[in-house]
Amino acid sequence: MPVLNGKELRIVGFLCNWCSYGGADTAGVARAGQPTDLRIIRVPCSGRIDPLFIVKALLNGADGVLVSGCHPRDCHYAAGNFYARRRLEVLKQFLPVLGIDDQRFEYTWVSASEGQRWQQVVTVFTDRIHKLGPAPRLEDSEPLLKIADMALTSLRPLGTGQHVALDRLKEAIKARLPELDCVIGWQQGYDGAHTVPLFMRTPEDVDKLVWGPFNVNNPAVYLPSFKGRKVGIVVKGCDSRSVVELLQENLIRREDVTIFALPCEGTLDMARVNQELGRYSRIDNVAYDEAGVTVTADGKEHRFCMTDFAQGKCYGCAMPLATVADTRIGEPVRVAPGAVTPPELALLDSMSLEERMAFWRGQMERCLRCYACRNACPMCVCRDFCVAESRDPHWMSQDDSTREKLFFQTVHALHLAGRCTGCGECQRACPVGIPILALRQQIARAVGQLFDDYKAGLDPAAVPPLLGYELEEKNIHERDWK
Repeated sequence: MPVLNGKELRIVGFLCNWCSYGGADTAGVARAGQPTDLRIIRVPCSGRIDPLFIVKALLNGADGVLVSGCHPRDCHYAAGNFYARRRLEVLKQFLPVLGIDDQRFEYTWVSASEGQRWQQVVTVFTDRIHKLGPAPRLEDSEPLLKIADMALTSLRPLGTGQHVALDRLKEAIKARLPELDCVIGWQQGYDGAHTVPLFMRTPEDVDKLVWGPFNVNNPAVYLPSFKGRKVGIVVKGCDSRSVVELLQENLIRREDVTIFALPCEGTLDMARVNQELGRYSRIDNVAYDEAGVTVTADGKEHRFCMTDFAQGKCYGCAMPLATVADTRIGEPVRVAPGAVTPPELALLDSMSLEERMAFWRGQMERCLRCYACRNACPMCVCRDFCVAESRDPHWMSQDDSTREKLFFQTVHALHLAGRCTGCGECQRACPVGIPILALRQQIARAVGQLFDDYKAGLDPAAVPPLLGYELEEKNIHERDWK
């Protein structure tokens, strides 16, 4: 019989088969009174619980989700709950950015002999959910469209990078070119205000290499397709982090990759540049100075100052020059101490939970589900077997709903937990300009706060936090249910 009064709510429980499910059974055998709101799903181990289970349940109408497993050091599979603890704590800090109250999700440990503890845990959690009330539904939110304020102070001077020693870089590439299959860089695109990837195989190709604020693409996305072949790559600081992360995960081999690096002074937000340019038939001229770019389109001049039109990631970039490189030309740029909250994430921080859910409702209504964000991501290397398109298991439908679209973005963000290098390619590639990078930035912030300010893509020998564990976690504290 229910312990709590009032209408039952929908609470999902994921319980470890060996301990917590046994604890719930012990409570039942002892006829301990429990709320009837909970619907139990038995799993082999808490380590088997993908954070996506919890997100899917919450997005599909659950009012609360409870995860319970063996106590640390008592796992039937030795370390499953240690891995689970890290993943679930990151998820708990991630949920609010979606507009979901983190109090609606909890995890704990209950052994098979702790029937009384199980009764206490489920009663306290159910009481909490009843106080919160039924969970708000994404579909019921009134769409909210807001734009991030890009007026930020940069940690380093932003410029056009026209004074870098590009000729020296070209000479270095030509010297190494005979021993490489190709070198990946940038060349001018269909006009002077856009660039496209360049695959240099001859000295004539090297002469096409360009450098500047229009070099927005991350060439590291192509490296996994060259695995096993000798290849060179020209990188900005943020691009080099993606290269390092690929090395960490053994998706490429260090001996196969030759890295060329120049100091970056920032890149332009092409979505805002194109919006300012509007429709035009031709680019007449592109003129650079130290502070910005002047683009003349159809006879009309458009001025783009780097401090006003840089990508959001550039304001807080503390790594303008690659730390891992074979050929490094130029001196590191001075970076001021401190941190800058990215503008898209700062926008979400300023909102209430209800506003965030309404914000994502409005953004996901614009989503085309074209998967450009996934295809542009250098860390999404399993796109041929993407869970978003899999029918076994059938994680997602082809339903054109805001809920399915937001779930896809959540899948992408959680798969990059502890791996995202913040290159921003996902957001840059979005044809409708959805600020999806904020989801990855929130994950990165949570990982940094929990695991000694860890940042992906800095150390090739480092182990990503969610691929390891410690017996005693410094910043993860067990919860008291008394």
